[in-house]
Amino acid sequence: WVHTGTYQCLYRVSEPAETSERSDPVELVLTDHCFPPPGISMSPKERVGMGTNITIRCSNMYQGATFLHKDGHSVPIQQQDPDGGGTATFTLVGVTPADNGTYRCSYHPKGFPFLSSPLGDSVALEVTPTPPMAESHGNLLVAVLRVCAAALIFCLGVFFVLNARNLWIRRDGSPAGEKVK
Repeated sequence: WVHTGTYQCLYRVSEPAETSERSDPVELVLTDHCFPPPGISMSPKERVGMGTNITIRCSNMYQGATFLHKDGHSVPIQQQDPDGGGTATFTLVGVTPADNGTYRCSYHPKGFPFLSSPLGDSVALEVTPTPPMAESHGNLLVAVLRVCAAALIFCLGVFFVLNARNLWIRRDGSPAGEKVK
């Protein structure tokens, strides 16, 4: 516990006597297995379509900062101070296949910013692309409507041509404009 905290680096050179800027801070956090791991739940469940919003809830009995971790990432992807009940709600907006993965939670008990619970149970998220069948059904419908519209236009054209031809033919069968003897 005595080594936990925030650390930064800097250096000095003698010629000319200068000191560097401080580095970005890093935190040394200790996982303490005395604290129980948090619970986790996800809604909607596991497999969702692209663009869906996902809610992940992390719960613990100690109030303090709660962290959402994604396997394969060295640092938490989101942090939140939970509501009074010890539950933090994380939202992944408009998920894509890049959001596929396993998620877990941890927390820092209130008053102990450099102590962490162990990671809790996990939930797995699988983002599926929009089903190609939905797109092909839409394209098929458009194609059928276009064919029907073309057939209707063709039939109307034939009707008008035949109707106009009938106007040219007299009742006696001679074309219009010919003199009948």
